Amino acid sequence: MTENKIDALLALRREGRFLVGRDRIKLLEAVAEHGSITKAAKAVGFSYKTAWDAVNSINNLLPSPAFVTKAGGRSGGGAEVTEEGRRLIATFHRLEERLSRISSLIAEEGLEDQDDFLLWSVGLKISARNVFQTEVVQVKRWPVDVEVTLRVSPDAYILSIVTNDAADELSLQPGRKALALIKSSFVNLAPADLAGAEPPASGMRNRFAGIVRRRIDAERNSEVLLDIGAGKTMSSVVPRQTAEDLSIAEGDKIVATFKPSDVILAVD
Repeated sequence: MTENKIDALLALRREGRFLVGRDRIKLLEAVAEHGSITKAAKAVGFSYKTAWDAVNSINNLLPSPAFVTKAGGRSGGGAEVTEEGRRLIATFHRLEERLSRISSLIAEEGLEDQDDFLLWSVGLKISARNVFQTEVVQVKRWPVDVEVTLRVSPDAYILSIVTNDAADELSLQPGRKALALIKSSFVNLAPADLAGAEPPASGMRNRFAGIVRRRIDAERNSEVLLDIGAGKTMSSVVPRQTAEDLSIAEGDKIVATFKPSDVILAVD
């Protein structure tokens, strides 16, 4: 007799944005085991860039980072999974075990009378590289536009400008959870010493001081990844000539800026 089996794959999402699946959990587990993003990526078959993109995406969507790095640069530094990351791993495995039991039950008995079966929704695919889980802390209305201040971390805020209609449709008010999306091509870069000193602590003008963690050059453009603190990262894509003119290199201090009108908001 052929055994009926359903292989159910669990994917956790926050506000419609993919957070972790089985592959990312394996990556976090490999980081915990090896203490190195390079070794962890090799162990699970990820490229170095893919591994970094994965853990940075997780950090940006969690209240506190699941993954932190130690000083030492690309090859000499270390990495570790935080308590938040370990809780994420444990939670994922518990949910995956429950989903496996549900899928086995469906395989044996079908869907009839399974009123409590959990239907998992398909999340949105978003092209923006910078996606942050935020909380609305202030909504200031004007005749045409609405200024929305969003908390990214205890010391970092994003300002978004939307129309009154959009604010009403999204039910924006203090305490509301929202995703803030900024395309990497909208993020401009400037040296910290030429950007009007350090940005204000509140970040109200969408100016973030960061440390360059990665620069990847293509024929025309360069992608720069910044560590902006509190386990958050920001990606910027600028013309390669701009990156050359600024002499951007890993470890440099730099300021990222973007317009409030370039911040797209999404809610559930």
